[in-house]
Amino acid sequence: MRKTNVLALAALGTVLTMGLAACGGTAGGGGNTSSGNNNSSTGGGDASAAKHNDAYTKVVNPSDAKGGTLKFALTDEPDSMDPGNTYYAWNWNFSRLYSRPLMTYTPKPGPEGLKLVPDLAEAPGEVSADGKTWTYKLKKGIKYDDGTEVKATDVKYAIARSNFTDELTDGPKYFAQYLDAGDYKGPYKDKNLDDFKGIETPDDYTVVFKLKAPFSEFDFLVANPQSAPVPQAKDTGVDYEKAVASTGPYKFESYEVGKQLNLVRNPNWDQATDTTRKQLPDRIEVQFKQNAEDIDNRLIAGQIHVDLGGTGLQPAGRAKVVSNPQLKDSTDNPFTPFNRYAMMSTKVAPFDNIDCRKAVQYAIDKTATQAPWGGPLGGDIGTTAMTPTTVGYKPFDLYPNGADHKGDLAKAKEALTACGHPDGFSTNVAVRGDRTKEVQVAEALQASLARVGIKLTIKKYPSGDWSAQYAGKPDFVHKNNLGIMIAGWGSDWPSGFGFLSQIVDGRAIKPSGNYNMMELNDPSINELLDKGIQTADAAQRNEIWAQVDQKVMESAAFTSFVYEKTLIFRPASLTDAYVHSAWGMYDYTWLGVKQ
Repeated sequence: MRKTNVLALAALGTVLTMGLAACGGTAGGGGNTSSGNNNSSTGGGDASAAKHNDAYTKVVNPSDAKGGTLKFALTDEPDSMDPGNTYYAWNWNFSRLYSRPLMTYTPKPGPEGLKLVPDLAEAPGEVSADGKTWTYKLKKGIKYDDGTEVKATDVKYAIARSNFTDELTDGPKYFAQYLDAGDYKGPYKDKNLDDFKGIETPDDYTVVFKLKAPFSEFDFLVANPQSAPVPQAKDTGVDYEKAVASTGPYKFESYEVGKQLNLVRNPNWDQATDTTRKQLPDRIEVQFKQNAEDIDNRLIAGQIHVDLGGTGLQPAGRAKVVSNPQLKDSTDNPFTPFNRYAMMSTKVAPFDNIDCRKAVQYAIDKTATQAPWGGPLGGDIGTTAMTPTTVGYKPFDLYPNGADHKGDLAKAKEALTACGHPDGFSTNVAVRGDRTKEVQVAEALQASLARVGIKLTIKKYPSGDWSAQYAGKPDFVHKNNLGIMIAGWGSDWPSGFGFLSQIVDGRAIKPSGNYNMMELNDPSINELLDKGIQTADAAQRNEIWAQVDQKVMESAAFTSFVYEKTLIFRPASLTDAYVHSAWGMYDYTWLGVKQ
């Protein structure tokens, strides 16, 4: 397994270097590969003959047959189906069915999938000599589902609403942080879009981004769904998720928030303008708030096609599948971009004392916290913030807890004495209650820490509002004494900055929708992030990301459980299935179903 990680890292380094050639206007090498060519170039394979992990390297059950209903299920409801107001990896994947950002990723398995290609844009961005202006030309003739044409102001408006309003809190705020927009208050307070100076639109097909400082990975940034266009006249604020204006192959038929989403074909989507998606099923149905174990059973029985969350089979389903060779051949076990971890809030006592945080680091039985993910099948035990599949990763372990990873209780007790709590202390641990594996990790952590007198009370919250109302809301965290938050993070794009910035930059801490749950605001970390993203040389930039990782771990506020692998199941009725490296799950825009 270690060899797989090293190979993936080497491949990712090549991919990122190629992607960053966008500074010279050559990233991605074009992207005019048709869906048919993608099928042949990736090999493909009949579902009946497919083996375990086949979809990791090729398209399983390739087919251009149209028709039928593709069925998804999810354990909870989403943060939002609005592309500008979501931060779940599965939703950045799924929302591409109805929204098109300026750039996107090549539709191929393996490292090729991490190469950027134009989507709404004609080509990668053209960057100015000083690195502070990025210009994109839109493809002409791209239409919304109502038949109106996409214009440059729609992209400008989309970024204004997602990054400069108080109402939309669930997505990242990269553009607000890096665009030179002055004191712009957002389109809900200032209806005049001309007052938004961070983006210029000199004509209907040109979008010009004005930055405060150089941002060497900007093409990756505009591959996130917030650059998908939104017509200002169609925006209904937080309710926009109920009827998103579609530019992708599917459009909203109906959405009962928190229960069911139905998509149907978008008749105004033109395959000639879109080289990365397909339009195979007649309709797509998503059921929310479904029991996790029931989802597994229905997948195995062929009653649904995809677990939308992409987090893999639960322990019971995993045991059933692994013990049956025929069922195991219908699974894939990819490394994902995710680190599964705990963050300790530096603003909640006694974790405002670094030695109390170190006590937790040493006391954890990491074999026990690895077990809910499936043991070694679920990932390697982690010791850093960045994962081995993140460009810039370097292995190190500041808190060795024994050769067997079961904990160094003597070191933990030393740290407890140093922090003034020799007999331990009590605190709460927050977890998403619908995530069975995360609850089991919390229980394992509870048992681990109890050995040195640290008493944990598990607090369960819904994942739909996890960041907006609970673990990502510092005021709630403080009032409810949430000392530890169990969570996971995948790279926004495949670099150290794409992984680290939103979870360790102190300037990214928000009153709601916050992902720096440590509330760590270290000026040296912030300065290194700025230095790195302004550095043109990829090798130098990667060294800086490794330095950031080291400083984060020195804070003792972050502890990694596993560098994640998932065991995902593909029913025989699912066609065109392959694991996309950008998401660590199947490419939802390619899937079809057998009739």
